[in-house]
Amino acid sequence: MRPWWLLPVLTALLLAGCGEQGWQTKDITGSMPALEFNLTDENGRLVSAKDYLGKPTLLFFGFTHCPDVCPTTLAYLATLSKQLDAEARADLQVLFVSVDPARDDPQMLRRFTDAFGPQFIGLTGDKAALDVLTHRYYSLYEYGAKDAAGNYDVMHSSAVYAFNRKGEARFLFHGGDPTGPVIADLRHLSKDN
Repeated sequence: MRPWWLLPVLTALLLAGCGEQGWQTKDITGSMPALEFNLTDENGRLVSAKDYLGKPTLLFFGFTHCPDVCPTTLAYLATLSKQLDAEARADLQVLFVSVDPARDDPQMLRRFTDAFGPQFIGLTGDKAALDVLTHRYYSLYEYGAKDAAGNYDVMHSSAVYAFNRKGEARFLFHGGDPTGPVIADLRHLSKDN
């Protein structure tokens, strides 16, 4: 006969060895492809996803003329990053991909991202490159009708995609989600090699 205490001890050991901590937000590990793109950065340089490997990366689609979702989400990300320790904060990069290249040239992108912090990097490309990237992550965008002054809105996803240093997709969340789980996941992401 086995001692009565053996079963709880074995169960605890098995559970402790079940692998890494899970993500507290939406886990997309293995269900989304690795980071891959060819775009133009806010300095007018042609860049690819390879230029951003080596750091934890957040990817967000939007546009600089966005009246609410984009500035609110980027401000939320800036607030979250300030709650990380100095090393994790300095390591994190946020790629803001404009899906409105007609209005968002590199200079406009740089002015916009600079308002949120040095870890924010503006990117854009032609419609073909943007379509490849947005389809890769099941993200949608659509241009609204122009008004008399030629202004228009752009509907787009509000998801923020998180990638580890190797460019592997790990989790996603939305601006305005409860901060506790997102911060915990960002801290975990900084250790995910």
